[in-house]
Amino acid sequence: MAELFHRIEQQRHAERAVLVHLELYDADYAEDLDEFRELVDSAGVTEVALVIAKPANFRARTLLGSGKVEEISAFVQTLEADVVIVNFALSPSQERNLSNDCQCRVVDRVGLILDIFAQRAQSFEGKLQVELAQLKHMSTRLVGGWSHLERQKGGIGLRGPGETQLESDRRLLQDRMLMLEKRLAKVRGHRDLSRKARAKNDLPTVVLVGYTNAGKSTIFNALTRAGVYAEDRLFATLDTTIRRIHLPGVGPCALADTVGFIRHIPHDLVAAFRSTLEETVNASLLIHIIDASDARRDEKIKDVMTVLQEIGAGAVPIIHVYNKIDACIPAIETHVSPPLDDGAREAWISAREQLGMSLLIRVIAEKLEGEQIKVRVGVKADQGKLRAQLYATGQVLQESFDDEGVAWLDLLLSPAQWADICEDSAFEYKVRLATMDGNA
Repeated sequence: MAELFHRIEQQRHAERAVLVHLELYDADYAEDLDEFRELVDSAGVTEVALVIAKPANFRARTLLGSGKVEEISAFVQTLEADVVIVNFALSPSQERNLSNDCQCRVVDRVGLILDIFAQRAQSFEGKLQVELAQLKHMSTRLVGGWSHLERQKGGIGLRGPGETQLESDRRLLQDRMLMLEKRLAKVRGHRDLSRKARAKNDLPTVVLVGYTNAGKSTIFNALTRAGVYAEDRLFATLDTTIRRIHLPGVGPCALADTVGFIRHIPHDLVAAFRSTLEETVNASLLIHIIDASDARRDEKIKDVMTVLQEIGAGAVPIIHVYNKIDACIPAIETHVSPPLDDGAREAWISAREQLGMSLLIRVIAEKLEGEQIKVRVGVKADQGKLRAQLYATGQVLQESFDDEGVAWLDLLLSPAQWADICEDSAFEYKVRLATMDGNA
């Protein structure tokens, strides 16, 4: 009940918006109306009117023709709207001119996405990344909205030309962005140390990627029981979460849940979330989560693969996981497809209904298992510390004891882990090695 009252209170104080959607003939620039409305809902804004424009040509001044601008302005005045949201990336001058003509604040698609990110960021790094992206976006739009651009008045000892308020604001923005970049550099240093530690231990990293609201966090919770926030709305997850899981036949690995992609993702966001996206670039395996029930899933698959190519993760091995099969009409059974031409695999599951999760675990393990080798190691009875080290390094498939009290461990580990073990001289002298067929 308290949650219901909270939602009602939010709606009561939500900004009222006139939405402007452009229907374009060029598919490379066109945006989806349903996705636009979902973004607006995710931002907590109330839609009071929708204006659909079909511009034959873009106007340099306001993007739209004078007739559409007058129509938008009439809606703003009649419905007492607080903001106009345009489902397109506007130039700073177009945003300023539309705002002046409509006598209302104007936000484009990039600003809308940045606002959602600002609301959802929870971690320290996430908040820094979003603020930096917002300031970069704002720095090109400082001309609009400032009516106090006269020279600052000087006093005793301060007389002279001084600087305009605009120049002062730009300087303050630059100082703030420099400070944020320094803080982010420190956070990235900590992230790099964690990544190097996983690489040193040769811990495989599996990263969940995909279009926003495809179900990545639900799958992450199903595999790890981490309990991260998951909701049926765009950009419910912004902060990367990493958990250690155990896969049969592979052993321990790191599973990462990442921010969802979206069509025409703002470049400032890509730059700001660089350290987060590096988890994807350095992954051992990508799990591409796809909403199987989405009518535009093929387009969104193409958008995600384009982003992966842009950030340098195009060569990382990948599994395509079609989630939400319970919402498909007609219903689709859980299954795993044979390897595709590029070596990728496809799995059809429903994380919410817990359908096909064992199949997903199996196909992930099979994909990673190709990088593993099997060895047999003998450890004496007085080498308990060494035995614990082996358990921590690889996956122990079986343990048996011979008449001399030596514990024989059948291990599954990566070639790099085995090379590290063989390079350890103390380890070499204290244990006996054997092949998997049992011959010493």
